[in-house]
Amino acid sequence: QVQLVESGGGLVQPGGSLRLSCAASGSIGSSNAMGWYRQAPGKQRELVATITSGGMTNYADSVKGRFTSSRDNAKNTVYLQMNSLKPEDTAVYYCNIAIYRDSGTSVYWGQGTQVTVSS
Repeated sequence: QVQLVESGGGLVQPGGSLRLSCAASGSIGSSNAMGWYRQAPGKQRELVATITSGGMTNYADSVKGRFTSSRDNAKNTVYLQMNSLKPEDTAVYYCNIAIYRDSGTSVYWGQGTQVTVSS
């Protein structure tokens, strides 16, 4: 069974930075994509960033130039560096992994970590 554990959330002032981490345990194979999603109160969960096992990244337009996703495959860990944070970035951030196998794709989610941007 695959488990994802996020850390690094918290309260930060506008313009500040936070770094989220997500560690995966279990068999995640060599072909997968890890991602970050967020859900603000009263809104749908939305994509923030994804990064493949090969290092290809994709970002939501709202975070391009401010957020950077990276991963350490040896540690099965993905990171989200968030700079120039805005109040509208306030949300619960969820880590996600999609594992691609010959038998199909399996998707797992972390429990979420709260990010609050406020003065």
